[in-house]
Amino acid sequence: MNSKPHVVIVGAGFGGLEAAKKLACEDVRVTVIDRTNYHLFQPLLYQVATAALSPADIAAPVRAVLSKCKNVEVILAEVQSVDVAAKKVKTVDLQIDYDYLIVATGARHFYFGHNEWEKLAPGLKSLEDAIELRRRILMAFEYAEEITDEAARRAAMNFVIIGGGPTGVEMAGAIAEISRHTLAKDFRHIDPSQARVILIEGEPRLLAA
Repeated sequence: MNSKPHVVIVGAGFGGLEAAKKLACEDVRVTVIDRTNYHLFQPLLYQVATAALSPADIAAPVRAVLSKCKNVEVILAEVQSVDVAAKKVKTVDLQIDYDYLIVATGARHFYFGHNEWEKLAPGLKSLEDAIELRRRILMAFEYAEEITDEAARRAAMNFVIIGGGPTGVEMAGAIAEISRHTLAKDFRHIDPSQARVILIEGEPRLLAA
């Protein structure tokens, strides 16, 4: 039986991987649990959402990232619950005992109690989010190309971003970039450069945080 303390890290984002690397030289066993097998470089999600990068460009295999950390094991699973009293992490198929637990699961969007808004206004926290946003952005131009009503055409090329933090500002700039340059000559019936990007922020200025 292994007598070394067992550290379980839930989440393979920036926090989880940094913790695992720091513990790589310590006399402990480390288990990293994540529901995906890749580490996502979230700051560049907006570039996937605007087709500047492919998903593979910002996703690195977790096992490869931690391959030199010989005391670290990686488990692909979604944590269902944590029994703090018994010191167990539970997934669908496993119960993993721990001595120390690090929860580094990151954050999701908050819709102020209106989760139904997510279908209309997806956030940008995952590759799935970025791919869906890319689809919606590109399809907006395709839709505008096909319709003849001028007012509806202008409306189709209005993009509203809620949140003037780094992600919102970068996303707004990237949409403006592709509409004025990348897509400028791709259509016959619309001028993509006429797209409007509206950035909504509750604070008095952008990048308030």
